[in-house]
Amino acid sequence: MNASVSVGGERISGIGSGLLLLVGVAKGDEKATADWLAEKVAGLRVFADADGKMNLDVREAGGEVLAVSQFTLLADTRKGKRPSFVDAAPPDEAEPLFDYFCDKLREAGIRSVETGSFGAMMDVELLNYGPVTIVLER
Repeated sequence: MNASVSVGGERISGIGSGLLLLVGVAKGDEKATADWLAEKVAGLRVFADADGKMNLDVREAGGEVLAVSQFTLLADTRKGKRPSFVDAAPPDEAEPLFDYFCDKLREAGIRSVETGSFGAMMDVELLNYGPVTIVLER
C-alpha cells in the first residue's frame, strides 16, 4: 500500500506502507472525539502478522499515516440530487481539530504522520492492498 497527495500537479506528501485516513470533521466534534479516534486508529489491528492474520496495529507494523481532511464525507444525500454539507464543521473549527487529531496520532507513537493541504483541491492517490477499507465513527 502507498498513498500520496498532490496539489497543482506537485506532490506535497506521501507514505509507503501504512494507512490513508480520509477525515471528516462534523459540527459538534471536539477534542474528546479526536482523542478517541486517534487512539482507535493507532491501535486498530489491521496489518498482517507472520501468519497472515490481522493482528498488528500500524505502530507494530512500522507503518505510516497519511491523513487527508475530507469534508465531503459528511455529505447528506437523502434529499434531492445535490449533496448538502450542513453537517460539516466550518473550516475555522475543522482545521484546528484536524491538526489536533494529527498531533494525537504522533503522540500515540506512529512514526510518520503526513497530511494533505487543508481546504485545497487535492489529488489523492492510493494503491490499496487487499483491499481493506474501514469506516470509523464515534
